[in-house]
Amino acid sequence: MIKGFKEFILRGNVIDLAVAVVIGAAFTAVVNAIVASIINPLIEIFWKADPDGKIGFTVQGLWGPVTFPISDLINAVIAFLAVAIVVYFVFVYPMNRIKERAAARAGITPAAEEPKLPTEQELLVQIRDLLDKQPRA
Repeated sequence: MIKGFKEFILRGNVIDLAVAVVIGAAFTAVVNAIVASIINPLIEIFWKADPDGKIGFTVQGLWGPVTFPISDLINAVIAFLAVAIVVYFVFVYPMNRIKERAAARAGITPAAEEPKLPTEQELLVQIRDLLDKQPRA
């Protein structure tokens, strides 16, 4: 059981995931600061904040005005994209390059890893040929 756990941990996927989660969590503070200090003021150029400080468009509802806080959505999208870009370019891309170099040193090519499977049409032709070779009753 310990051997299986050791192989699982040393496989690399768990370590990659742990690093991405930690860096993503730490980077969230930076992204939130950028959004609050740069993006929100840019949005305020086009939309005026309501008394609660929400930026978005206001619609008259049955019981008074309702503001759709579009800034919260924009903040979340920008934060997600920023974290995804950093995780990709700092962790995923370099790790893929390292794996490609290691595979090249070992003489493994991507084509050698995956055998070419026959298409559906080729399989149907093979089935037809096999059925034709069977004796008929």
